[in-house]
Amino acid sequence: MAQVADADILVFDCLGAGVLDIEPKQLQSLRVGGDSPILAIEQEKIVSATVGAAPPKELDWPTEIPPWSPLKNGGKPEFTAVLKNGGKLEFTAPLFKGGWGYLTLSEKYCMAIDEETNSDSGENRPEHLRYLSEKYPDNLLEWEATWGLQATDVLRSRFSGSGIKIAVLDTGLDLTHPDFVGRQIVSQSFVPDEEVQDANGHGTHCIGTACGSLFPQILPRYGIAYHAKIYAGKVLSNQGSGLTSQIWAGMEWAIANNCQIISMSLGRPTKVGESYSPTYETLARRALRQGTLIVAAAGNASKRHKGIINPVGHPANCPSVLAVGAIDSQFQIARFSNRGINPIGGRIDLAAPGVDIYSSYPMPQKYKRLRGTSMATPHVAGIAALYAEATGCTGADLWQLLVSNARPLPLPAADVGSGLVRSPG
Repeated sequence: MAQVADADILVFDCLGAGVLDIEPKQLQSLRVGGDSPILAIEQEKIVSATVGAAPPKELDWPTEIPPWSPLKNGGKPEFTAVLKNGGKLEFTAPLFKGGWGYLTLSEKYCMAIDEETNSDSGENRPEHLRYLSEKYPDNLLEWEATWGLQATDVLRSRFSGSGIKIAVLDTGLDLTHPDFVGRQIVSQSFVPDEEVQDANGHGTHCIGTACGSLFPQILPRYGIAYHAKIYAGKVLSNQGSGLTSQIWAGMEWAIANNCQIISMSLGRPTKVGESYSPTYETLARRALRQGTLIVAAAGNASKRHKGIINPVGHPANCPSVLAVGAIDSQFQIARFSNRGINPIGGRIDLAAPGVDIYSSYPMPQKYKRLRGTSMATPHVAGIAALYAEATGCTGADLWQLLVSNARPLPLPAADVGSGLVRSPG
């Protein structure tokens, strides 16, 4: 603990920064002395894991339906309709529009709802529907690898992240998960009174995508850099939230251990017109100079199906942090993914798969599908490790490789940046 202008400050020597738990108006009056090793100071704030929203409990009508994977071998996607009375109906969706569409039930299913609810209340019976959930039938062609790895050309790459260190700062890792047996793992918790062991699942899922099992022959393959060294930093609690000081402690730990990539699927929402944090930007620039690329989730505050699009969240909105948006399996922007709309910082740099992403999850469940820019971010982190192995590039040079080799998408750059991240050959 040091002092700056008579205030206690938690100092991170490697970052050259400090955190103060004081009121914002007090923070504005502080100045760092000329002989201080501290580059910048920041107020203590809360951030959280960035997972896409769960299906709504109650639906408007016509109701949105999620996109389905084009990798399914023909046929139409199947859904389960859960009714408000607890009943369930299974059916094939007869009408879609683009990546997101509207469901119109045929007469057959209207009659089925009538029979299930003992009612006759109109053509589409919206008042009886609680939510829809997509089924994953046997013809979902992810036997070899997840759609995200297929879409980003991971299977065509001859690189595995060998010799590269990836730090995933999140809710930790399930150290008992059988898929991580034999992996090189360095772990540390920065959350008071909590071990690295992941009781949330978010961190285990993200680490699974970025790195996965040491044995990619385990099908379906879901991990990218399977020979990279994993640095699992627990900076978020088992409830999925954390403080600025915990995030910075994890960042300092990763940089001190010479990690080439830091993956952060975390953040907080920002407002339209809100600028980025000068402190985080200072730290990100310093990290790049030291050879560490920071990749962060753009955030899930948008509801595009309702016309609501929000700006990139913090800290992904910093110009020196590579911000990742999410696309679905039809290569459309995910409805929750934020946009680069703030004039001062906050652009999207790359897009990656972020809907229906299959990856590791704490035991006994073992695997789970999640959605969110959180799921897109580790795709970029893992592929960054492949480029680092292939070229020896780090920091800003590694960033440039990622964006210059991205697959262009017919979508606004404000949503997808340079395009879909793509693996080296």
